[in-house]
Amino acid sequence: ATPLIAGLAVAATALAGRYSIQAWQAYKARPIVPRMRKFYEGGFQPTMNRREAALILGVRETANTEKIKEAHKRVMVANHPDAGGSHYLASKINEAKDVLTGKTKGGGSAF
Repeated sequence: ATPLIAGLAVAATALAGRYSIQAWQAYKARPIVPRMRKFYEGGFQPTMNRREAALILGVRETANTEKIKEAHKRVMVANHPDAGGSHYLASKINEAKDVLTGKTKGGGSAF
């Protein structure tokens, strides 16, 4: 009876190993899908409004000035022209900060 039990245990282990290998290969072959997007999708409006400015900086429309400044600094570090970023995006980020803090210049960005 002992050799029979040992044989069944070896067979079960082999089947479990085979299933594990197949599951791992299927897991590796699946397409990579981002779960959450942390960036602003879409183009810019001709004149920036508070909603768009909040989306660009990643804050709420009703955020206080400190949070707006922190978010502006964080986003600007990632997109600064001196660090290889775009001048256009930097101007939009600055415009978003101005819109949310109430210091709008009126004409939109320079680009």
